[in-house]
Amino acid sequence: MLITAGLILLVVASGWLYQRLGTARDRRRFPLPGRMVNIGNSRLHLLESGNGTPPVILEAGIAASCLNWTSIQAELARFTRVFSYDRAGLGWSNPARSPRTISNTVEELHALLTAAQIPAPFVLTGHSFGGLLVRCYAARYPDQVAGLVLLDPLAASEWLRPSKAQWKTLRRGAMLSRRGALLARFGVVRFGLAALSSGLVLVPKLVARLAGSGRGESAISRLVREVQKMPPETWPIVQAHWCQPKSFLGMANYLESLPSSASQVSAFGELPAHIPVTIISASNSTAAQLAERDAIAGHSLHGKHIIATKSGHWIHFDEPELVIQAIAEMTD
Repeated sequence: MLITAGLILLVVASGWLYQRLGTARDRRRFPLPGRMVNIGNSRLHLLESGNGTPPVILEAGIAASCLNWTSIQAELARFTRVFSYDRAGLGWSNPARSPRTISNTVEELHALLTAAQIPAPFVLTGHSFGGLLVRCYAARYPDQVAGLVLLDPLAASEWLRPSKAQWKTLRRGAMLSRRGALLARFGVVRFGLAALSSGLVLVPKLVARLAGSGRGESAISRLVREVQKMPPETWPIVQAHWCQPKSFLGMANYLESLPSSASQVSAFGELPAHIPVTIISASNSTAAQLAERDAIAGHSLHGKHIIATKSGHWIHFDEPELVIQAIAEMTD
């Protein structure tokens, strides 16, 4: 019994040390590409490139970082000034200190743009949850927004009164994320991702099953397929971020706050009709999603709704040229 307990303690201690050493190495290998901006209750990582006006602000999906925009930002920087950033709890930014509701994230974005002294008005571009966030920002601060480009934006109505199935999905996603944070703390996630990048499939499958049975495994497989659409130089950085407990805890917080965020959206009011809006929907969008987006575009005096016929949810990966063209037209 004592021998077994000693072996378990040794394995746990070894995993903890492996994680600490790996984290230190990652900090040396992948220093900040941008700068840290103090917004009062946190410090957020902001990446800037290019010159020109109006500035373009890129807002990533619910658990994504500025790395999600690497290719798009490089192209946009050819003709204007462009910014991407990591929301609290993600990427290089500090962990979140408040619930990840839409109202908190809107105010944090406003604090970031103010502290970084980025001149308004901006063209705000958001993907998925980021699309909902920038739409609420435009409703809250209309004088600071020159236009919106929304990529397969999350619909608040879908989470306003979650069904039992939706609640189950949210709870399971948050549970898997928190379990992932625990495994990351003791080096298990790092070991699994290192094995995956080396071509060993069995070890990552075992790690995924530890996190949440076959569903955890399928979710990881889907995420890996999407990450592989990003520039290869970003892959090891994404891997380093997801070796950190902070990333899993951040994702759990965003998922758990979705119903609260949906209930807060109505408080922001209607999007002013004078703000131009371009919405790009994925080819597999539902009829209800398309109808809601048609209504948003129709409310704007300069609204447009496009279907990306060759894209899934990650439109900026599948048809980047369509996204770049929409943002270029909006800056004009």
